[in-house]
Amino acid sequence: METARGAAPQGSAGAEALLGELQARVQDVVRASSWWERHGVDCAILALSLLSLPPGFLCLSSDHVLVFALGIAILGVCHYTLTVKGSHLATHGALTESKSWSKIWTHFFVEVCTAFPAEDARHGHVKMHHGYTNVLGLGDSSTWKVPRLNRYVYMFLAPLSIPILTPLVAVERLRKVNPRVALRTLGLISLGLYSHYWLLLNVSGFRSPGSALVCMLSTRSLLAHPYLHINIFQHIGLPMFSLDKKPRRIHMMSLGVLNLPRLPVLDWAFGHSIVSCHVEHHLFPKLSDHMCLKVKPVVSQFLREKQLPYNEDTYLARFWLFLSHYEELMVQAPPITELVGLQ
Repeated sequence: METARGAAPQGSAGAEALLGELQARVQDVVRASSWWERHGVDCAILALSLLSLPPGFLCLSSDHVLVFALGIAILGVCHYTLTVKGSHLATHGALTESKSWSKIWTHFFVEVCTAFPAEDARHGHVKMHHGYTNVLGLGDSSTWKVPRLNRYVYMFLAPLSIPILTPLVAVERLRKVNPRVALRTLGLISLGLYSHYWLLLNVSGFRSPGSALVCMLSTRSLLAHPYLHINIFQHIGLPMFSLDKKPRRIHMMSLGVLNLPRLPVLDWAFGHSIVSCHVEHHLFPKLSDHMCLKVKPVVSQFLREKQLPYNEDTYLARFWLFLSHYEELMVQAPPITELVGLQ
């Protein structure tokens, strides 16, 4: 049983005062930022990814191995930029301040690009994971645990199944929703998958359905390994809470969330809020990736000033931690952390 103590004000009132003080500092930064900083940078990255798709498909029509490999790389990175970064920002409403456009972008990035129901993504990620971060059975990232797999299969082979499992899970989820919503979602998912397949046949020049499908799998699994790894690295292995004894928000997020260092390709494809600014994102989920990066010095300084945890670790260190402690972290039930004086 872990025990956590801190010099920061304890109890409900103290925690609310701390969070209010941090929010005021962050809001000062946000108010002083331009539209380009708040939304424009990330919208430009997504637009560039969309504009890069035609060159990527054309590269796949080349007989030159290096050009063909370049096409795989372009389409793979663009796929993850649209599906991970785009879906994540859209789901949180961080792409635009318009609710109507936010809803449109959510359906586009989550359903057309990612092949997953938007409502399920919003419920599972925004309402559960963010609402109950590291609370066992609710927001503890347990959806990423597959105890039946051994460590090597999980860490090295399982990520390759994500592009196949995602639409299959989507179809299973659609059985439980309103038929009209299910039909719309199924239509958008089918549009995204068939468009990818059609472009490979008609623009890239693939001559057989099998080769086109293999190429689809290759591009859609290009960054699957870091995607799966990051989803477990940043929460599992940190303090876990029970629903009846979960700490106040600022303590929950500072204790149960971890930042990785900046990694150029992953910063571009996944976004700062998923990689190097995950603590900031959990504290302020409606901020865009660029704004999370901008407020990071403010958040890190504040938490350290108040003697609250600010968790950081390297990708490689977390990888070896999970590989060497796989049974403890991914198979056995994690112990509940006892937070003395912070409930």
